[in-house]
Amino acid sequence: MLKKLACVTALTFVVACNGAKPPENTPAADASGTTGSGASAPISAATSAPATPVASFKEVTIPSGTTLRLSLQSAVASDTSRVEQPVRATLRSPVSVNGQVVVPAGSEVSGVVTEAEESGRVKGRARIAMRFNSLHATGESYDIRTSGYAQEAAATKKQDATKIAVGAGAGAALGAILGGGSGAAKGAAIGGAGGTGVVLATKGKEVRLGPGAAITTRLTAPLTVRVRS
Repeated sequence: MLKKLACVTALTFVVACNGAKPPENTPAADASGTTGSGASAPISAATSAPATPVASFKEVTIPSGTTLRLSLQSAVASDTSRVEQPVRATLRSPVSVNGQVVVPAGSEVSGVVTEAEESGRVKGRARIAMRFNSLHATGESYDIRTSGYAQEAAATKKQDATKIAVGAGAGAALGAILGGGSGAAKGAAIGGAGGTGVVLATKGKEVRLGPGAAITTRLTAPLTVRVRS
């Protein structure tokens, strides 16, 4: 018994000298300092993205009679174009309603040739005509009704008369040199006939319009378009 007591006393002395504490049965505290089942749930850092604004539109009616100032993009000519040939043009200036631009400059219009008459040798001036029936603007296409656009060649009567007179004058001068007064009369008649022949053999001017030519038409019916509000 004394031996067993001595062993316990010696063990206590050793522990006290080393400064160690006897083990405790208390459970270790949670390092996170949190309790409950929600302690381990992750915190969401996601944020919702801002909604993309949706563009809004309104309808605006362009009244009948509105002028469309166009710049031709297709080449047309009285002696080479044919009826129903496609024609394209763009707006040279925007179309506005109550101070608001509803069709921007550069918008495309399209149509067809409605008449193509080349110049005649004896009579008849050259003529080209077209009409536009479609508008493409701000991603939208519209059917339109417009007045026709036509251009006619200038008259050549004065030029023809000049050619005849020049011919007659040259003939008269030559006749006077060769045969005096009667020769002058005959020469004038011959020269005049020659000048007339030149006129009859020569065609009049043609009408030719190339890309960039400025033309104008107008709406003959109201047109409703969608405009960003």
